[in-house]
Amino acid sequence: MPSSTRPRRPGMWAIRGPLSRRQYWLFAALGLLAPLGLWWLASSGSTVDKVFLPGPVDVFNRLVTWYTEDDLMSDMGISIYRVTTGFLFSAVIALPLALMIGTFRPVQAVLEPLTDFIRYMPAVAFIPLVMLWVGIEESSKISIIFIGTFFQMVLMMAEDVRRVPLAQIEAAQTMGAQKGETINLVIFQAAKPALLDTLRVTMGWAWTYLVVAELVAANSGLGYSILKAQRFLQTDKIFVGIILIGLIGLVMDQLFRLAHRKAFPWLYLKS
Repeated sequence: MPSSTRPRRPGMWAIRGPLSRRQYWLFAALGLLAPLGLWWLASSGSTVDKVFLPGPVDVFNRLVTWYTEDDLMSDMGISIYRVTTGFLFSAVIALPLALMIGTFRPVQAVLEPLTDFIRYMPAVAFIPLVMLWVGIEESSKISIIFIGTFFQMVLMMAEDVRRVPLAQIEAAQTMGAQKGETINLVIFQAAKPALLDTLRVTMGWAWTYLVVAELVAANSGLGYSILKAQRFLQTDKIFVGIILIGLIGLVMDQLFRLAHRKAFPWLYLKS
């Protein structure tokens, strides 16, 4: 009888092919170092003024100066506080609304068109109203981040709820589950992985609204520092601020991914 042969393991370039941890980090390093090298090459020549494109060394020196001579940690802390608070307010209010919209068609008919309408309005357009209604204290910055994330979050979460298979709902009802039990124990539980992933995505949007939020009479924060550096043509400081926002956002994104893996480990089991 012919000897059985083991199936050939697909290569890394196969569709959804496997990638070892070492290979993953090698590709990740390449993705980070290649733009850094191009940036260094573009800024090292004498044809580009450093006002328009400072080099990596200049940006690093500015980071050190910002940390030692200014209040970098305080700027980072207040920005993280504003983004996190606005995001948490959005999530706490959006989650029950999304459950209602995704579960009951009358609620969807009432709230979804209105939410869809408001989400196309730019958050920056609300700044005059926010200053008039809320004032110019911390609540105004948090409100802008809330406006920028809340309506998008509601619609995305409602779609996550609607994607729960109808067969699961009907099976629970057949077994005698009441309406509240079906929502809490079937719909919400089945949608939780997608809901957490939606929170991860909208956290990124919250950071994109930071600079807009700190337009409102701020005197500290990364976004405020970027806007102040623009007025004085401190391009290296602008680069530092942008890179720091990206790094903080990346750390938060990875924390969400880690939480997703810990909360729903069965989704990552290899078949």
